Amino acid sequence: MLQRINLSPFKYFLKSGTAGGFILMACVLVSLILANSPLGPGFERLLAQQIGYESEALQLRYPLLLWINDGLMAIFFLLVGLEIKRELVEGELSSFKQAALPVFAAIGGMLVPALVYTLFNQGTTTASGWGIPMATDIAFAIAVISLLGKRVPLSLKVFLTALAIVDDLGAILVIALFYSTEMHLNYLLYAAGVFALLIVFNRMGVKNIWLYLLPGVVIWYFIHHSGIHATIAGVLTALTLPTTPDEKESPLEKLEHALTKPVNFLIMPIFALANTNIRFELSMLDGLTSSLGLGIIFGLLVGKPIGIVFFSWLSVKLGISSLPAGTRWIQFLGLGLLAGIGFTMSIFIALLSFDDPAFQTQAKFAILIASILAGLSGYLFLRKLGAKNNYTEAPVNQ
Repeated sequence: MLQRINLSPFKYFLKSGTAGGFILMACVLVSLILANSPLGPGFERLLAQQIGYESEALQLRYPLLLWINDGLMAIFFLLVGLEIKRELVEGELSSFKQAALPVFAAIGGMLVPALVYTLFNQGTTTASGWGIPMATDIAFAIAVISLLGKRVPLSLKVFLTALAIVDDLGAILVIALFYSTEMHLNYLLYAAGVFALLIVFNRMGVKNIWLYLLPGVVIWYFIHHSGIHATIAGVLTALTLPTTPDEKESPLEKLEHALTKPVNFLIMPIFALANTNIRFELSMLDGLTSSLGLGIIFGLLVGKPIGIVFFSWLSVKLGISSLPAGTRWIQFLGLGLLAGIGFTMSIFIALLSFDDPAFQTQAKFAILIASILAGLSGYLFLRKLGAKNNYTEAPVNQ
């Protein structure tokens, strides 16, 4: 008898994530065309345009690109934080048995790519980019696996989503601990005070979402000036939103539903437009065979599947977890390839890793090539495996 499990939050996420992934692909193409057209220099000037307000007491005037990468991406991380908390409270990460396999897989999918990158770059000026191949782009990965339809079981799509969410949590910790600039303790203390206030609101049962979001903006300002990357403010705010394990829609779930489409259909495409405007030059081909390019490509294409498959196997072998219903080990190899689509998060970490624009461009190009190869190989591999199968969905409690 099939176990009845509640997958409706995942179904909603998969549905919107799939469409958002296709829009993201289109924006990548548009950005690349813009960068390699006569409009390219004008687009770069637009991204460098300073906007905002500043005074002696308030500094909020920055280039448009920074507003996108530090401001809009904070909303993206707010959504990621909401997803993480919901899964911890009521979803695929709510019990040790449920969480063990995607957590082990995600850990392997972060550690092994970082090790592969380090083997190529140890002792070089690009050694700081070890976090680049650790990331998985949820939107792209879900978009590709959804193209396979019933050739893969729903449980495999659920597992990929849970793995990517844990992967995002790992990326958040890596950014906070290793890719932040010199810290200013006073601003951190101010942010901690506002965060404590939000926890008090949570304990008091405050349900008004705006009483969390408006202080969250203040946390963003303080963290931005503290030296820690400002996007962490989105995660901290998300963790204070109240939710419950029952079917009644909580403030957290309301906000998550409200943000999913704007993030997938607007914020992520804008990020892609702004950050994949790569002007192709012949020297980029040499960059692919540099230690930086090889570390990223092998990290995403080889390190990701090896880490995910090995750590998943280890988790099952130790009796900590079991395979998702209807899945086979060979499918985990294809899933590991799809997890090698680093794209958005990898580019984000690359921008934090290097100050040199040349290294940033080389990293972006390597990420683009590796992500395309990972998506194509994962899709073709899983498509061939599922050619003779027609998986049906497990019963779902609504």
